[in-house]
Amino acid sequence: MKDRKSEPNLDEIRALLTELPGPDAEAAAAAEARQAELTKPAGSLGRLEELAEWLAAWQGRVEPVLDRPHTAVFAGNHGVAAQGVSAYPAEVTKQMVANFIDGGAAVNQLCALADADLRVYEMALDEPTRDFTQAPAMREADCARALSYGMMAVEADIDVLALGEMGIGNTTPAAAIGAVVSGANLGEMVGRGTGVDDEGLMRKREAIRRGIEVNRPIPEDGLDVLAKIGGFEIGGIAGCVLAGAYHRRAVVIDGFISTSGALIAHILCPTVAEYLFAGHCSEEPGHRIMLNHLHLEPILDLGMRLGEGTGATLAMGIIDGAVKVFKDVLTFEEAGVANKESKK
Repeated sequence: MKDRKSEPNLDEIRALLTELPGPDAEAAAAAEARQAELTKPAGSLGRLEELAEWLAAWQGRVEPVLDRPHTAVFAGNHGVAAQGVSAYPAEVTKQMVANFIDGGAAVNQLCALADADLRVYEMALDEPTRDFTQAPAMREADCARALSYGMMAVEADIDVLALGEMGIGNTTPAAAIGAVVSGANLGEMVGRGTGVDDEGLMRKREAIRRGIEVNRPIPEDGLDVLAKIGGFEIGGIAGCVLAGAYHRRAVVIDGFISTSGALIAHILCPTVAEYLFAGHCSEEPGHRIMLNHLHLEPILDLGMRLGEGTGATLAMGIIDGAVKVFKDVLTFEEAGVANKESKK
């Protein structure tokens, strides 16, 4: 994160946001027409049909592909963790990054199942953000650096990108962002994260209340919100969402923290929500509020709240199933099966 030579500045980031491509109308029409000819009643596969057609439209292909799935996990530390908002100490972030690299975490097993490459991006783990109950979490330059670092994670050979995170205490800035952007009250938005007890939950809500009061983030200004109450890994995720849209790469967001990054990207460029899949709905109480704000319906709802990109990676298997059905199921004509329209 400290190599700054190739990072775009804020003016370059803003310029990118004016040039996002839209869906390919011809590919969308062709995909819908093929879907209608497959040997099954129309609509019988529910959202699988929607997922395949959506992916075709944004990839600009009549037949979508998911040959190169990729999971990106952004890791960062938070000064607000000193307020006792997590059940785990801050050093666990670095230890879990080592676990990802060694292949011992839950996301590693799900990546193996999905045949997805895993990349882990460390965001200055020895330099946590400032405690936002005392001061803005980041300087503007650090905020821009986090966004640009995330943008560089969108590689050219990716078909679908799942986004995850690791960072002790990061449900606290995520909840702060969710409350500011959606307008929800803290009772609705703030959950137990890694499993804090009742006293920990009270400390967490109070820390967020103070952080918002001290910093007064402007809900309509994504950079202001990110810099004042966000985190490095949340900025990385936001940048990844923006670059994914720019490069026509479908992005699957994970849970509560990943979605807070998507909220930041959405403030900066509202059309990015059209490029996103919501992998799952977290057990964190505020996650559904965030998804509703983005008008996203999750693919899975399994009571998960681990993070790491686990829900997003698991959901890629569902998207892969949608693609395989779309591409490999025979049409009525190819199979010699009578379609209902052919009946006399």
